[in-house]
Amino acid sequence: MKVSSKRQITLPIDQCVVAHINQGDEVESFVDRQGIISIVKKSMGAASGILSGIAVNVDITEEESLQSSVR
Repeated sequence: MKVSSKRQITLPIDQCVVAHINQGDEVESFVDRQGIISIVKKSMGAASGILSGIAVNVDITEEESLQSSVR
C-alpha cells in the first residue's frame, strides 16, 4: 500500500469485504499510542450504548481532553 501525495490510501477490497465497508460508506480513523491506525465503518447510534455510562467533565476543553489522551 502506498500513500499518495495527498496522504490518501486505497483500502484493499478483501479488507473492505471483511469490514463490511462499501463505496460511499463513512469511516472514522483512530491512531493509538503505538502509532497503529484503525479504520472503522461509522454506524448510526453505535456508540450510544457504549458511551451512556461515561460522565462528562464540562470543566475541560476538547483540546485538553485530546492532549490528556495523548500523554
